[in-house]
Amino acid sequence: MSPLEVAVVGCGHMGSLHASKLAAIPEVRVASVADIDAARAAALAERVDARSFTDWREALPGVAAVVVAVPPERHCEVTLAALERGLHVLVEKPIAATVEEATRLVELAERRGVVFQVAHIERFNPAFQSIAARVDRPLFVDAERLAGFQPRAKDVDVVLDLMIHDIDLALTLVGREVAHVSACGFGVLTPGIDIANAYIEFDNGCIANLAASRVSQAPVRKYRVFQHNVYLSADLQAGKVRCVSRDGERIAQDDESFERPDALAAQDRAFVDAVRGERPVAVSGRHGRRALDIALTVGRLARERLQRFHQS
Repeated sequence: MSPLEVAVVGCGHMGSLHASKLAAIPEVRVASVADIDAARAAALAERVDARSFTDWREALPGVAAVVVAVPPERHCEVTLAALERGLHVLVEKPIAATVEEATRLVELAERRGVVFQVAHIERFNPAFQSIAARVDRPLFVDAERLAGFQPRAKDVDVVLDLMIHDIDLALTLVGREVAHVSACGFGVLTPGIDIANAYIEFDNGCIANLAASRVSQAPVRKYRVFQHNVYLSADLQAGKVRCVSRDGERIAQDDESFERPDALAAQDRAFVDAVRGERPVAVSGRHGRRALDIALTVGRLARERLQRFHQS
C-alpha cells in the first residue's frame, strides 16, 4: 500500500509534535510542512524529511491529508481550503473560532465525504478510556485542570485552551443534551480569562463541575465520576485510575496504572486509520462543534459575570 502523504500546516509546538508522531508511522509520509516563520518550517522539514513552505497553500498539492495546527482564529480558513480540495483533515482544538465557522466546516466535510477529525487528545488518554468503559449513567462529573502559564496560549482564554478538553470528556461520558450552564472566570496574567469554573447541568439531571487554571505552579489533570454504586477517579497526567464500587454489602477497590501513555501518537494513529477506512472517526467535526459551543457559552458567561463585578 502506498504511503499516506500528509501536510502539516503550522510548525509551532503542536504542529511539530504532530509531524514527529506521523513521521513515525510506517505507512505515512510527511510530505510538506508550512509556517510563516521560514526558519521554523525549514527546521521541522529537515527533521521529518519534508518540503517546507511559508505559504500554507503551497503545501497542499499532492497530499491526501492535512494537519491544521495554526492559531485558532485561522482554523476555518486553512481547514476550509483543505476540505474544498477533498483532503482529509485533522484540526487542532478548538475546531474553529465560532460555532458558525464550525458548522460550515462540518457541513463541507460531510458533503465531500472526507475524514474530518478534531484533536481532542484526552479522548485517547488510556486513563479516560478506562473510566469511559466503566460508566453508563453518571450522576456527577468533577474535573480539575491546572497548568502553568504558557505565553504561546495567550491568544485564547483558559476555557478554549484547557477547559474545552474536560467539556468534551463530560459531553462524551454523559451523552445527553445540555440544559443549563453557569460559569465564572477571572483574568490574572492576561486581559482574558485565566481561571474559570463551569457548572453544566444535563437534561437528565447529571451535573458536571469543571475547573481550569493556567496560572498554577503545579500541573493537575484530575477527573472524577460518580454514579450509583460506583466512584471513579483518574489522574489523567499520571495515567492512574481508581474504581471504588459496591456490590451488596461489599465495597471493592480496583487500581489501574498506565505507564507513559502517548495520547498524541494514539490520536494521530486513529486519524490515519480513519483515512484508510480501517476505523470510524474517533472525534468528529460534530463533536468538536459541540464542545466549542459549550466552551464559548462558558467564556461568555464568565466575562459577563466579571463585567458585572467591575461595574458594581
